[in-house]
Formats: sequence, C-alpha cells, structure tokens
Amino acid sequence: MPSALSISDLSLTIGGATILDGISFEVAEKEILGIIGPNGAGKTSFFNLLSGLRTPTRGSIHMDSVDITHFPAYKRAKAGLARTFQTSSVFVNLSLLENVRIAAQAAAGHSMNVTKDAYSFKAAIDASMDCLEQVGLTSRAHQIAGSLSHGDKRRLEIAIVLASKSKIVLLDEPMAGMNVENIPELVEIIRSLSRTFGKTVLIVEHHMDVVLDLADRIAVLNYGELIICDTPDKVIANPTVQSAYLGAAL
Repeated sequence: MPSALSISDLSLTIGGATILDGISFEVAEKEILGIIGPNGAGKTSFFNLLSGLRTPTRGSIHMDSVDITHFPAYKRAKAGLARTFQTSSVFVNLSLLENVRIAAQAAAGHSMNVTKDAYSFKAAIDASMDCLEQVGLTSRAHQIAGSLSHGDKRRLEIAIVLASKSKIVLLDEPMAGMNVENIPELVEIIRSLSRTFGKTVLIVEHHMDVVLDLADRIAVLNYGELIICDTPDKVIANPTVQSAYLGAAL
C-alpha cells in the first residue's frame, strides 16, 4: 500500500531533555497502527508533533508526500489530519448534530458566518446525520453533548472525525475512562474507520487487548526511542519489548 504518513528522524528536545529521539517509520494507507509504551515514553508528545501542537527539534513529517513538518495545526487539519485527545473535546453546550454539522460545513468549505441560518446548509445536515448514524447516535441528534456519558462522547468524536473527511486519524487513548462493557462497540467503530471508510488510523492505547485486536502493526516507544514497529505477533515476541513494557514474557 502507498504511504499515507512518513516520519523521518523525528526528535523533540525541551529544556535540554530529550523527549523523542530519531523516530522513523511509515504508515500505509488504510493501516491501523497501534502505538504503545510505558508512561513517559513520549506517545502523547509524538502525537503533538504529528498534529502540529509542537514543532520538532529535527526530522520531518510527510503526509501523502507533502512535507507538513512546519504546518500549523489548522493547516494539517485542512490537509486531512484529525485528532482526538485523552479527554473528550466536544462543544458541550451544543447538540450532537451541531457538533458534527460544524465539521461537515468546514469540510465542504461553507461559510461560518453567524448571520446565516446554519440549518439552511441541507447537505451538511444530511451528512451530519449520516455520520451520527454510523456511530449509533441519530436518535440523540438534538441532545446537548454535555449530557452524554463518557463513552457516548467518544462516539460523537468519531462522528465528528467522519464529518471532517479526514484521511488520517490520531486517536489518543480512546478507551480511557470507558466502561469495560462499552469497549467492544467502540473497538468496532474504530475498526470501521479503516475498513469501511478507508482512513489511516494511529491509536495510542494502554489496553493491550484492544491494540492487539485492532492493529495491523504496533510501534513501541520507550524513553523517547522506537524499539520496534512490526506486526503484533513479532512485537509481543520481542524480548526488549517484554522487558521494557510488558514486564514478562508472553
């Protein structure tokens, strides 16, 4: 498969401390790449570099062969890169439909002029309802987002990602705070991003069973360095991974 994302020698130093050092790998189109590592390994910092919240000390990031290393976050979003965070980041005082509609209007290039009736953009409304349907939230379209459970906010975030028409999706610990019984449903929704909608997905996640179930490959970070990026079977069989992250042989 062609590369959707190419990372070369990506490094970050803050105040003399090395946070990431020489991270290099490629992510194929429609691939689901899991990113794991102990606390402090640099996983969130890595996502901050990919999404434009931080600028690398050295190295480069290419998206569809375009160098986005120094693109600001909004320009990366326009290029088709979307991100969710460890804590839900929805507009809590807006309805589910309004949350998704904003993304759909932006993706279609429509004006956000507050003097215009947002509900006159029928195509954006229809697209938003389709996205809510994909995550099972159509019956709650007019509910205020702040009233949702944590798990349903995660599903709403996925609907927003779908509406944004992004090509690459960064999911930062999507299972954090989820009830165990709700995890399998969210796993299938995330899987559909790649298998049904053709998106490339990078997922940072502490639930190893989730990563092993979802990921085509797994990248392991430790103390800011990349230990291995390979198939799940090869990763869990790697002695260095077992020592540095898993703690014991599997």
